[in-house]
Amino acid sequence: MNQNPSLRIPGHYVAKLLLEVALLCLIFFLTSTSSTWLPEEWSFAPTVRIILHFFFVFFAFSLLLRFLSIGYRRRKQLPFNKKDNVTVGLTNIFMMVIVIYGLVAVFSLFGIRFSQMFTSLSIGAAAIAIILKDFVADVISGILITFSNEIKIDDHVKIGELRGKIIDINITKTTLLNDDDDLVFLPNNKVFSAETINYSKKPLKRTSIDFEVAKGQFTSVRDMENALIDVLADDSADIAPESYRLQVVAMHKDYLALKFQYQLNEFDRRREREIREKAVRCIVDMTSKVS
Repeated sequence: MNQNPSLRIPGHYVAKLLLEVALLCLIFFLTSTSSTWLPEEWSFAPTVRIILHFFFVFFAFSLLLRFLSIGYRRRKQLPFNKKDNVTVGLTNIFMMVIVIYGLVAVFSLFGIRFSQMFTSLSIGAAAIAIILKDFVADVISGILITFSNEIKIDDHVKIGELRGKIIDINITKTTLLNDDDDLVFLPNNKVFSAETINYSKKPLKRTSIDFEVAKGQFTSVRDMENALIDVLADDSADIAPESYRLQVVAMHKDYLALKFQYQLNEFDRRREREIREKAVRCIVDMTSKVS
């Protein structure tokens, strides 16, 4: 059986893999033989060793995550031109580990040992905690989001008052493509703590339009429901039969709170927006004509 071309490892990916393997082997050789070609009496010897160790960890961890990613993609049949929460989460973990180890390496360049670094940090721990609080919260929230099953890349969601499609989750921000095709960058901590509706996980792709109408602005609920159904007649191929419903949510002294619902056969962001806009215009036209 021929393999799906999208599941094959791309040439550029293989080239990067081989280059990282070659660099890792070279750095390992230089590190293990540093005592012969990098004598201690050379003033810059400690600096070179620290840099070599940093790049050794960098390429070793990068290769580990690449092989994990390849195995995961093969198991999940995920093409290399696509990404999901796990692949994004692996990238975020790689960035976090490298940043932490990079800070340790920088301190080592100045002669501060790992244990001394925490002692030094404890002196200004309060100030650093205030400065880095939001950043650390976003990083941790991003990792929790990517390895959770609540929201995923390509899911259609509502986060707080924002609605759209998740297109990326990086180490500190979640990128949302809203209904106006604008890219909205949300801090991961806000996404993690906000009230979220995931429309992609709903078994029924039901659309709801909530509105309020003064009691003198319409003839009857049944007539309004029939008018809305007639307006959407041209879109009946995308809407499940018998799913139309105009519901009275609440009755007030001077107005009614109504909800018009219909169920899409398949969730399509563009079609959902077009049908919704048509229904909203019909509601505005009906309520403005009746005095």
